[in-house]
Amino acid sequence: MTVQASESAAPVGTVPAAAPPAARRDRLRFLRNGKTATGLAILGMFVLLAVAGEWLAPYDPSAMSDDVLQPPSWEHPFGTTQTGQDIFSQVLVGTRGVLVVGFVAGFFATLLSVLVGVSSGFLSGIGDEVLSALTNIFLVLPGLPLIIIIASFLPDSGDVIIAVVISLTAWAWGARVLRAQTMSLRGRDYVQAARATGESTWRIIVFEILPNLTAVIASGFVGTVIFAVLSEITLAFIGVADISHWNWGTILFWAQSNQALGQGAWWWFVPAGLCIALLGTALTLINFGIDEFVNPRLRTAVRVRGGARMRVGFTPVARAPRGGAEPAGKAVGARETEETPV
Repeated sequence: MTVQASESAAPVGTVPAAAPPAARRDRLRFLRNGKTATGLAILGMFVLLAVAGEWLAPYDPSAMSDDVLQPPSWEHPFGTTQTGQDIFSQVLVGTRGVLVVGFVAGFFATLLSVLVGVSSGFLSGIGDEVLSALTNIFLVLPGLPLIIIIASFLPDSGDVIIAVVISLTAWAWGARVLRAQTMSLRGRDYVQAARATGESTWRIIVFEILPNLTAVIASGFVGTVIFAVLSEITLAFIGVADISHWNWGTILFWAQSNQALGQGAWWWFVPAGLCIALLGTALTLINFGIDEFVNPRLRTAVRVRGGARMRVGFTPVARAPRGGAEPAGKAVGARETEETPV
């Protein structure tokens, strides 16, 4: 009797076959997602403006002129303020401060949430109780009022200082989520196997736990960036941050202080508001893309081999080739059914 060798019993030294093109394309599924691509494109545009905004600005954003409260024109694309300042230049120069605060605060808040959440979830005993109690304390603290109080007492409320203050108050939610995920992972078989082989605790966390938390960490980072951007704009709008430093919140502060809406100068606050909305939309689309990449039930209309289509709530059944025999293993009663409800 002839026994066929399986793929796992391949002779030593055999060069494995190259991954099929479909498998290689599947690795880029996250970037090929429409929501992710749109969000990254919009975010890339703002990053470019943040880097080159000072060189692209046609005027000094603080320079005054005789063109007072002029509507949008070729000379001033976003119009001017009541002191003749060019709003287009203010928007371009202010993009850098918004993105710096958002990403710096997102980085430090995510770092704190990973350190506290993963350590609390993997450890047990007094260490878990202390870290969990610390997380609960920061969860019940009002974030924005605490940021306002801390920022108002600081002598220098620059972008980096504001970002650090925001990160100190925005890490607790991410830590709580990571703690729950880590507690569900520490009892898995591969973690127990690593412990049985004598692996150290830090090596198990770094090489066994963290790779399975990458998507959760990335989603938390994007959410923290959104919160940090809105907090920075809020601080500037209410006058807590340095109003001499241009960002989108500073533009809204001066527009509100000079009653732009009452004077009918809609161009003074609409461009900054649209930029805030576009940046928030871009980050939200990226977050949606991460969710669809992680959660299989959110992946709709993904084609697989055999002509079947993955849809939420349906089990795919391979179609029979035209003019050919039915696929092996397919029930006779399911010949006319392409998708069967779960």
